[in-house]
Amino acid sequence: MRRTLTLLSFSVLAMTATGVLAQQSGESESGADIAAETRDVLQGTSGSETSGNDGQADQSAGQGNGGGSAAQPETLEMLQQSGAQPVEAQQGEAQGQAQHGQASAETGATTGGESGGATDPAQARTPETAPTPETIEAATYEGGPLPDGQSAITVKTQILLDRAHVSPGIIDGWKGGMSESAIAAFETREGFAVDGQLDQQVWDALTATQPAPMLQRYTITEDDASGLSAPLPDDYAKLAELDRLGYTSIAEKLAERFHMDEGFLEALNPGVAWQAGTTITVADPGPRLETKVARIEVRKQSSRLAGFDAGGRMVLNYPVTVGSAATPSPSGTVEVVAVALEPTYSYDPDKNFQQGDNDEFLLLPPGPNGPVGSVWIDLSKPTYGLHGTSEPDSLFKAASHGCVRMTNWDAEELAHLVSEGVTVEFIE
Repeated sequence: MRRTLTLLSFSVLAMTATGVLAQQSGESESGADIAAETRDVLQGTSGSETSGNDGQADQSAGQGNGGGSAAQPETLEMLQQSGAQPVEAQQGEAQGQAQHGQASAETGATTGGESGGATDPAQARTPETAPTPETIEAATYEGGPLPDGQSAITVKTQILLDRAHVSPGIIDGWKGGMSESAIAAFETREGFAVDGQLDQQVWDALTATQPAPMLQRYTITEDDASGLSAPLPDDYAKLAELDRLGYTSIAEKLAERFHMDEGFLEALNPGVAWQAGTTITVADPGPRLETKVARIEVRKQSSRLAGFDAGGRMVLNYPVTVGSAATPSPSGTVEVVAVALEPTYSYDPDKNFQQGDNDEFLLLPPGPNGPVGSVWIDLSKPTYGLHGTSEPDSLFKAASHGCVRMTNWDAEELAHLVSEGVTVEFIE
């Protein structure tokens, strides 16, 4: 009998971590190549199996995909579309903090987007005309894919996708891999031809049940201005001396609450005083999903996580960072065993990686700017989990050391929708 999973917080036991972010390497493949390779694996023709970061398969975590997959039929359908492009993960420099660890099922202890941004790293981040609240609300679809760069129509599309529980990562108005992968996921769920590009069919479906406005006015409270951390050092030893790894500014705190890029939030509110009593403009991503998740797929090639209800319908889809070839995420099927909110993080250089000059065990305090963000969802394969991140704009830019990393707000939503025994299948 499946039990409702108890949400655990602030407890710590012997936690380990396995590494900092690892830069992805190798030449980028085309979307068609990725689709073909992924389809081969899902149909059981590849015969290859990827083990966890310890190099050994965990029997309790299920078998690999060599003999076929229980993947949702729509996953295969997406990859079988002519020219389907789930969107290859963009290559980029490794950044962020250690993202991999172990959680205690007894205590909840853990270890351990791209900005929808410009596809060309050299592209200037300031468009000729930056989106304003007025242009965002007035934006209408006039045909063709999303325009390059930053635009009001992309902001509106990102908000609409977020309201449909198909996360574009951070809302920032920039065309990029995460927005395209979100459109592809939405097309898949709706049964449309999948190409990851905005078209009239996608636009009509997104806007059919979503009334304006896209933005809302919000007055900063005293609570928003309290509990902030001073600028956080990179050194783990110094972090371990702190009581909490919290947000370092009101803008950062509110950007995460409203699923936005911090710089974009500030650009929408030029010249405002970031203090209690100030009224600002923020995105309206809509309420959290309430439908319980019965099964999860982590789709490695498209860097997306899909959640399904008891009837098999995809109800949510998030961008994620998964392991690299050198430090892969698990394969096969595992289960959710525990959830920790506001987890602490243990650093053990004897078992894990070397961070700076630190050569002793360190216990880092909880907080959204900790190495695993604000949530840890523990999996039945030891040391692996689904978790948040202190760097939401790093998704799609780097690989983890095997765990599955998502924005804090997506991880928090998922934490309230899963229960013990929910299966997590890693799709190659």
